[in-house]
Amino acid sequence: MEKILVVDDNQDNLELIGHLLEHEGIKYAFATSGIEALVKLEKEPYALVMTDLMMPRMNGIQLLEKIKDSWTETQVIIITAHGSVKTAVEAIKKGAYSYILKPFEPEDLILEVRKVMDFVRIKRENSNLKLELARVRHSNVMIGQTPQILAILELVDSVAATNATVLIMGESGTGKELVANAIHNTSDRKNGPFVKINCAALAESLLESELFGHEKGAFTGAIAQKKGRFEVADGGTIFMDEIGEITPALQVKLLRVLQEREFERVGGTKPTKTNVRIVAATNRNLAEEVKAGRFREDLFYRLNVISIHMPALRERREDIPALAHYFVEKYKVEVNKNISAISDKAMKCLMDYDWPGNIRELQNVIERAIVLAKRGALDVADLPENIRKGPSRVMIYEGETIMPLKDAKHSFEKQYLEKALILNLGNISKTAEMIQLARKNLQDKIKTYEINIDHLLQEQGGQG
Repeated sequence: MEKILVVDDNQDNLELIGHLLEHEGIKYAFATSGIEALVKLEKEPYALVMTDLMMPRMNGIQLLEKIKDSWTETQVIIITAHGSVKTAVEAIKKGAYSYILKPFEPEDLILEVRKVMDFVRIKRENSNLKLELARVRHSNVMIGQTPQILAILELVDSVAATNATVLIMGESGTGKELVANAIHNTSDRKNGPFVKINCAALAESLLESELFGHEKGAFTGAIAQKKGRFEVADGGTIFMDEIGEITPALQVKLLRVLQEREFERVGGTKPTKTNVRIVAATNRNLAEEVKAGRFREDLFYRLNVISIHMPALRERREDIPALAHYFVEKYKVEVNKNISAISDKAMKCLMDYDWPGNIRELQNVIERAIVLAKRGALDVADLPENIRKGPSRVMIYEGETIMPLKDAKHSFEKQYLEKALILNLGNISKTAEMIQLARKNLQDKIKTYEINIDHLLQEQGGQG
């Protein structure tokens, strides 16, 4: 149940209002000054603050301004005498929900409280509904109004109505999987399965079995026939993430699926037909991979019927506020915290940062900030230290002296690896996947650069 904070320096007034609220079964707490009220707001959320206008040290208007600065979702009712009506009206302009004149009738006060509580409940329900509608419509796909995003949204709607193969390109964390979800959810296949597979996460032998299935006895451990992802996705969409990682042998088999719409299970000889739409994604430049001989040209053209390029977050900074507020609304519900605002200084830090991990990194930062926040608005202190300072840059020169290229590369690579490890909480496998480096090679570099992961995370936690 929502709770009310009653603020008044007159004990008789507090007891009177408390008696009325208690009779109605409404939870409440008292504060005898504006300062005490702010302390209580720091400790727990209140849906409504009812405050007397005339109080020493901090009056009702000053308290209102503090509340609206840090706890924007908290509603405020000003209680005032007839002689201060003009001031009370001014409070409405500054964000107060309403005002009540003294002396007041008990039923009038309770009626006003009920109105505010209904308003809070309806507002929360509407907020949750909007989040759910956004999730259903485009699977939380893209939030923003930059020209790149508007063009992608338009392209998604156009492409969804066809069965064309789609190739989504962009850096890790830019939302490629969410675009694939959106294409499926707005297509005629939306009632069919949406099957995902990360091609970089499995060895070649396992990936082939996962994609095409296998027959009983096809290899050691194949104790029964197994359907692959292409069979499971029949009638729907298969999303092949990190398509640039598949081996030449698998590229040949995938090309056959695209050309003939059929495949054979591992260990089998009978062709299996499939009615599936392929949406692929990569953070590699496949055209360059074709030139380098690492990716089949004919497969590239088969995949690249419709291409969608996802911009990095640093290329669409104007969308950072909308994305950040979206994640605030998402995670405040999940962790049950009354937080709905981001201070101007904190937002400036978010806008100035380069976001090498893109939207995924922003999402993680906001989730962490919500968990750690002690006030009703996210502030600079709630952000990780590296974001408070702005983008990390290697100092490669001083005055007329410039660092040798070898040392500059060393310095940059060490900072890069440390940043990636922090983003993945020290998980070497996840870090290797994020930066597209073999796990053993990453371990070698960690040893070469003498990176102490435990110390790195402890230092980050202390700074955050």
